[in-house]
Amino acid sequence: MTDTIDDQEALLPLLARTSAVLFDFDGPVCRLFSESTAGIARSIKRTAEAAWGSLDPDVRDCDDSHHVLRPLRHMYERLYEEQDPKRQPSCRPLEFAEKTVAAAEISAAADATRAEHIGELLPRLRKLGMRLVIVSNNAEGAILRALEGMRLTPQFEAVFGRDPQDARLMKPNPHCVRRALAHLGIPAHACLLVGDQVTDLTAARAAGTRFLGWTQDEIQAKEMERDGSDAVVSSHRPLVAAAGRLFEARQSAESVSGRAVPTRT
Repeated sequence: MTDTIDDQEALLPLLARTSAVLFDFDGPVCRLFSESTAGIARSIKRTAEAAWGSLDPDVRDCDDSHHVLRPLRHMYERLYEEQDPKRQPSCRPLEFAEKTVAAAEISAAADATRAEHIGELLPRLRKLGMRLVIVSNNAEGAILRALEGMRLTPQFEAVFGRDPQDARLMKPNPHCVRRALAHLGIPAHACLLVGDQVTDLTAARAAGTRFLGWTQDEIQAKEMERDGSDAVVSSHRPLVAAAGRLFEARQSAESVSGRAVPTRT
């Protein structure tokens, strides 16, 4: 990793300027799927091919149930624009895809496992007065179920997940981030988005929030730095430590202020 990875000195001023933290879900908060979702993606693609014919390359080559949703929607829009208005493409593949992926996410939510140190991090951020929400490409129902199972529900005040009607609004589109900002009523520059993908960074930049990359992949970490991430961590450990240091510094400053003797005039 580069020298700026896990740098507590960079995290301290970042946290000091933060009023709310927006967490991506699958990755920074938990591990949702323990196995490949290629089988689900194949089922979705078979349904689309039966209804629409030959698949666009980005649909055909995608082996992830979650990532196939956006290119599938783009393919539908292309077909809709190109075909005779009297013979529009069936929307059944889109409906099947969303229903299938959401069901798989809800099923996986029952066995979701916490990200390491997230249980320490969230209370520390809240002690600093930060508001916590989730902004995710996952289905909201699955997120809520997973949070309940992991006993993390009280830590977050709101969840903003995938729009089931339009996969084009998934990140890197900033739609869910802007929904969160509207709920919080806090200026975007006072909010920090924690994400493990470059698409999270793109959404953060489009919405005007700051961004903390969370990744163990050195290449991806460098890409995040290159694209303007405010900081990058390989785990939550340095963030836990920085939040603790910031809280102690604030407590110390309040203590000194409380002991100050007014100057007589």
